[in-house]
Parts: sequence; C-alpha cells; structure tokens
Amino acid sequence: MPTYDYVCNDCTETFEMFQSMNDDHAKECPKCTGTVKRVFSPGAGLIFKGSGFYITDYKKKEKEKVASEANAA
Repeated sequence: MPTYDYVCNDCTETFEMFQSMNDDHAKECPKCTGTVKRVFSPGAGLIFKGSGFYITDYKKKEKEKVASEANAA
C-alpha cells in the first residue's frame, strides 16, 4: 500500500496517509478539517549499502563446486 501526501487548502498543513490504491482520497485536514488536495510525492530514493556487487557474489559455493567436479570425473 502506498503512502500519499496531502496539503490543506486552508491552513497549509501537510500530512501523509497510508492508503490502499482503491481507497477514496482524503477529504479533510486532520488539523483544521479544511479541504485538502493530494500532491505529487517524489517517493523514496534508491540507496545502495554494503560493499557493492561483484562477480564473486554470484559464484557457486565450495560445496557445489566439489559436487560438480565429482560428477564430471
């Protein structure tokens, strides 16, 4: 379920709502009960953590390597 950003037309309060895509849009501000509009949200940024992606990340485990060598012989 996505998070939607809203801004109040009366008090300019901004808030987020966690809603299903099938839910109706928010109609009133939780602070002043004024009318609100949904605003474009930039979303979350992509964050890479760790050492990165290397060819060694996808190598077979030693156990699998030994088993494949035994089958080949």
